[in-house]
Amino acid sequence: MFLLQATTSSGDNVSLVLFLGTLGMMILTIGLILFIIFHQRKVIRYQTRLQQMEQEQQKILLKASIRLQEEERQRLAADLHDDAGPLLATARLYLNENLVNQDKATQLQSIFQARQIIDDTIQLIRNISHSLLPPTLKNFGLESAINDLFQKLSGSGSINASSRFHEYKERLKSDKELIVFRVVQELVNNILKHSSASFIHLTQNVHDDKFYLRIHHDGKGLVQADFDKLNKSNTGLGLKNISSRLKVVHGNINFEKDISQTYYKVTIEMPIDEPYQ
Repeated sequence: MFLLQATTSSGDNVSLVLFLGTLGMMILTIGLILFIIFHQRKVIRYQTRLQQMEQEQQKILLKASIRLQEEERQRLAADLHDDAGPLLATARLYLNENLVNQDKATQLQSIFQARQIIDDTIQLIRNISHSLLPPTLKNFGLESAINDLFQKLSGSGSINASSRFHEYKERLKSDKELIVFRVVQELVNNILKHSSASFIHLTQNVHDDKFYLRIHHDGKGLVQADFDKLNKSNTGLGLKNISSRLKVVHGNINFEKDISQTYYKVTIEMPIDEPYQ
């Protein structure tokens, strides 16, 4: 009898241990499932927020690109209206219908004056055309256009400027060259305007099918955190223009200070074979 009771008690203890173990496993499993669910929800919320931030950034860059295009149109319209328009109107005055009634000397003088004005108008329109698409860039490529830009900077005597292309055997597509050239122009203008640099140096190279341009200067500059902050703010339109232009060619830009802390470096990177969109 005593043995039977001991056996029964031992069986109850085993059953209780099994029950508690099963219950613990169930609680642990439920807890793990709940943790995974909450974690996934947190990840989804984070991804959603990240997508929203990316969409907002895209909107900012799009607005900057639209503003850039609109400003260029307005500048072109102003140049044509304010400069070319009055010149042509003046030429028309010299070539009015009463010219045939004037003596020959007056006619020749009027024609000479009108021709001078028309020549000035042609030069003005040529300058406007060059500002839209520099002839050196169109005819000889990015290397020649940038070298010409830096030679003019150095020739001005205001800054020591130099540039060197190491690996530019094949030209980029013309639209890519124009975008890169405009970005370099914007960067150079910002350096001249804000940095008080005494030198600016540009180098180019290719590595792992990627095109690199690096600009070094010894003035006041930006690091990437500064650029990202300005790029997301309502200020810094020029920097937004840089971002929107590079986005078109799937390019990136990085601002940093050299490890020696003596100069700043700006690096433009983009894939060579990336299709233009």
